Amino acid sequence: MMNIEHVTSGPGIPKSPLPFSAAVKAGGFIFVSGQASTDENGKIISEDFEAEFRRTIGHLSAILKAAGATLKDVVQVKSYVKDHADLPLYNKLYREYFSEPFPARTTITDCLGVVKYEIDVIAYVGK
Repeated sequence: MMNIEHVTSGPGIPKSPLPFSAAVKAGGFIFVSGQASTDENGKIISEDFEAEFRRTIGHLSAILKAAGATLKDVVQVKSYVKDHADLPLYNKLYREYFSEPFPARTTITDCLGVVKYEIDVIAYVGK
């Protein structure tokens, strides 16, 4: 029987008024729900792209840590960028947090409303 753990709170993990776990750990994989630029209570903080990106990655890192992982354990990234004009900056910032060999990645643009950036990932901490 596979052990399934839910990450719902912890240091640096924003609370959400929405019905989802921040992450679910199952069979060595960690599935992190979409993260965006929010305060500790889940209220959206709208700033420039770089500030939103860095805050979002901070949330992601806190969630991974609570699940026993780091950004180095990420095997797949799905990113959502509000404005395709931010793609060069996105790629520059992305390289600060993820390094070669890079995780598999999907990037979708022109798809968000209020926030400028959102990310969800899958990490692997199995054998």
